[in-house]
Amino acid sequence: MWEEEAVIEGPYHFDLALERLAKDPLNKVDRVARLIRMPIYEKEPEVAEIQAVGTVDQPAFIVRGSSLQTKQQVMDRTSTVFQWNLPLMKVHEHFSKTALNGIFEQHFGTPIVREFSLFSALIRPIIHQQVNMSFAISLTEQFVKTFGFEIEGAPFFPNPEKVAALDVTELRNLRFSQRKAEYIIDLSKMIVNGELNLEELAKKPDEEVIKELVKIRGIGPWTAQSFLLFGLGRRNLFPMADIGLQNAIKNLYQLDRKPTYEEMEKFSKEWHPYLSYASFYLWRSIETN
Repeated sequence: MWEEEAVIEGPYHFDLALERLAKDPLNKVDRVARLIRMPIYEKEPEVAEIQAVGTVDQPAFIVRGSSLQTKQQVMDRTSTVFQWNLPLMKVHEHFSKTALNGIFEQHFGTPIVREFSLFSALIRPIIHQQVNMSFAISLTEQFVKTFGFEIEGAPFFPNPEKVAALDVTELRNLRFSQRKAEYIIDLSKMIVNGELNLEELAKKPDEEVIKELVKIRGIGPWTAQSFLLFGLGRRNLFPMADIGLQNAIKNLYQLDRKPTYEEMEKFSKEWHPYLSYASFYLWRSIETN
């Protein structure tokens, strides 16, 4: 067992991040102790514990792991997932001059937390397609608990090999639609067969990632953008087809109907180059209301 302190640049509101993460039963969060147990997807999976010990303005964390041999990998992965390298003050200063100023003040310092693995970052939005949020969360939980595994109480998504070997009926038994079950199994087979390499894909520009992903059955622009935002941590994504985003903009501008794509394009011009944070804080505005 080891532990390491990490001190980063503020603001960083870990408690608000935990509040959001706690809505997913797959995330092992203790909001009182201000910690989360994070699955680490390496050749030998393990669990890291990340605990806040600082404040919003002076953020500090204790990271704990089980193996000294993988300590640096765990620290690097933790920093990547929680995006400790992005100075949020710069982001907030940018939005202080925009129509989103009030929302950014309300959620000051809330970071975008990335998915714990690239595979889960692509599988999760496919599961979430065209269903309401509560059912999407329940379906994802059942998928992971049925076909994944646990280490020290922390759930891990099944690996591509496991999913590729499934039969469609096994997913149908969990209330997956026929097509969605086929999408997930076929995608996993592509990864196992080497037709899709997520690590190599992660090195490409946004446009190339989207172009490559939308060729795959079951993946449209919304799913590809979600992968870029929450899987790869790209900073300038604005998925205009997202219903939650449309509703948030409707509320913000007090429209009597959902905004058109042309209106969303116009509103978002001043939010570059941090469209991902604009998207995220707009989602936060309707989640908390």
